Amino acid sequence: MKDEKKVPKLRFKGFTDDWEQCKLGDVAEITAGGDINKGDLINKGKYPVIANGLNNNGIVGYSNKYKIDAPAVTITGRGTLGVATARFINFTPIVRLISIKSDLDPIYLENVINNTHFVIESTGVPQLTAPQVKRQTVILSNCHIEQTKIGSLLSILDNTITLHEEKKRQFERIKSALLKKVFTDKSGYPSIRFEGFDKVWKQSKLGEITKVIPSKPYISTPSTHGNYLVIQQGDKPIAGFSDSKPFNSYNNITLFGDHTLSLFKPRSPFLVASDGIKILSPSIEMNGLFYFYALEKYKPQSEGYKRHFTILKKSEANFPTDIDEQKQISSLLLRIDNLIDKQQLRIDKLNETKKSLLQNMFI
Repeated sequence: MKDEKKVPKLRFKGFTDDWEQCKLGDVAEITAGGDINKGDLINKGKYPVIANGLNNNGIVGYSNKYKIDAPAVTITGRGTLGVATARFINFTPIVRLISIKSDLDPIYLENVINNTHFVIESTGVPQLTAPQVKRQTVILSNCHIEQTKIGSLLSILDNTITLHEEKKRQFERIKSALLKKVFTDKSGYPSIRFEGFDKVWKQSKLGEITKVIPSKPYISTPSTHGNYLVIQQGDKPIAGFSDSKPFNSYNNITLFGDHTLSLFKPRSPFLVASDGIKILSPSIEMNGLFYFYALEKYKPQSEGYKRHFTILKKSEANFPTDIDEQKQISSLLLRIDNLIDKQQLRIDKLNETKKSLLQNMFI
């Protein structure tokens, strides 16, 4: 029986040679980072000092010395394991961060590794070691031009994702600033106000202006199909779908995650995944969307995995009694939220594109 050709499903035109299977240790020099002298670690310097964290690209400080010449690829050996990053500035790896020096295109190699599943052999605290990485089998293109083309395409895609993520963060910062400005300060007046409104705002505890609707009749097990959304608490509110009888009067409703402090404004009839979701509405005459943003503004800080609704009810809130002013404020904040949602949708689509490329351009 003829051996199956080792080629990816999706390939640049003009490349036909088989890719070759090998161990990473056969094509790269692989080492693990150690410690750094305290005197060499400074806040500002020429060369980054890099550990296993993902925040700030793993950079924990700087030094005027370095141990690894760029270009190179690092792999996290602790914490979130096996995350590869191409490095283009000389650096010092510490805390067992794994470094790879190779003639392979660094961005291509980064994506090969990120598309690889490492079997973690540690019996105690999970970690990835240099010997494990050396033994890892991969399938690679031997053509540096092909490697560079793949790396360049994925680099362009990554840069585009980063730009959209930064734009989303900018909108989030604008919204955060607006929440501070369009709600009142200690003077009883907001810093920014729409023309034509001049009355002093009212102050009440959130519990005094909130009606709680029993959630038990609307709890439903989510499935992949159904006519109505099933909402859960947390960053991913849509748990699934259901055909159970939904909560229909959703216009003034805000769903509050009792454990997570998440907020969700339903725009259609819905069900909930558990009694951890509180179904709330204003108990006084108040615009439903404004009520949602008032909860966002005045909700308490998280105190861990506990019930927060009792704390929420005691929070002081300021609000205008003029419904038209409430509508103006909520409309402004909604426009910003819509911009944030559109950016997230673009990011999601780009990430799906990258996922598809990784699945089809590598073996």
